[in-house]
Amino acid sequence: MSEAFNYLFTALRGKQAGREYYVVMCPLRLIPRIFLFDEEELPPELRVQRTLNRSRIPDIANYVVQNPNDYAFSSITAAIDGDVEFKPLNDATELGQDIGQLVVPMTARFVINDGQHRRAAIEEALKECPELADETISVVFFVDRDLERSQQLFADLNKHAVRPTKSIGILYDHRDPLAGLCRWLIGHVDIFRGLTETEKTTISNRSHKLFTLSSIYQATAELLKKKGKCPQINKIEGKIAADYWTTLGNIIPEWRLVKEKKISTAELRRDYIHAHGIALQALGIVGATLLAQHPKIWSERIQTLATIDWTRSNTKLWEGRAIINGRISKSQQSILLTVSVLKSALGLPPTIEEEQLETNHRQNRLAENDK
Repeated sequence: MSEAFNYLFTALRGKQAGREYYVVMCPLRLIPRIFLFDEEELPPELRVQRTLNRSRIPDIANYVVQNPNDYAFSSITAAIDGDVEFKPLNDATELGQDIGQLVVPMTARFVINDGQHRRAAIEEALKECPELADETISVVFFVDRDLERSQQLFADLNKHAVRPTKSIGILYDHRDPLAGLCRWLIGHVDIFRGLTETEKTTISNRSHKLFTLSSIYQATAELLKKKGKCPQINKIEGKIAADYWTTLGNIIPEWRLVKEKKISTAELRRDYIHAHGIALQALGIVGATLLAQHPKIWSERIQTLATIDWTRSNTKLWEGRAIINGRISKSQQSILLTVSVLKSALGLPPTIEEEQLETNHRQNRLAENDK
């Protein structure tokens, strides 16, 4: 290699599809320097990556800054457009031949195939925490002079990627206090215990579960008015949530029938609105208002909900609200129109938005009846 100035990386050499690749430990301070975004303005057919979504960067950077002793990054995958040289250790063994030094000329171009948002977040995090500069991230390098192969590599890396469900994300998130509370709730609130799907965000017809962890999370966030990222939860709020869901579990008769195995969850999902996430979220919103306006007698007033006809066959009440064209709707408008029904039953005042939606709903129903 005739270059006067080179990057030197301690590296492991591997082989895939007959081509060599290299895994190196790269100091964080070097990441913004070698991976430059000089192709963002190019048309897609001339790039090897999607354009950067800058709205994602602050969250990733804050994750590092706020957890300097407990963050983790997966590897960045990149292509090197240039001549490289791998110098193995002076060891005749097979192992020694694949451990060595990767020499890359400084004139070479580094192109990220997977990890551009990690790269941008690292740059932002270093501005706030320069002490992170000497920490490292693993980088997988492929040598590639062919833009077509780099584009194919991006497609291959992302084609089979599956984003984890929200439920399992909550189950495994030990930084978010609300996620921790919801994990505790599903073990201590009788109606949730044994009836919560913790891995998926939808429930199949054959499942014996009634709730999803993600719907409990959303409903509890509404109940406690905790919509920010990783909100703090105190013991009083935790007890309030447990008491509220326990009380509901005792007053909604069909939930009790499921708990007592007198009716299947499949039957409940087929026939009732309250067996779906939209109802749970609406109950969380209503609960927040009820707790705020009647903190001492909420458990008495909420008993009225036992008299509501939650059956899907009650189209006069639910069509256009929780049901659109015969199917359960998950839209925000449907949630608020369901809230309107519950607040009316409890004698709670609607918000301006809820009142407007209710007015529009009634006008639409009258117009349909006049046809």
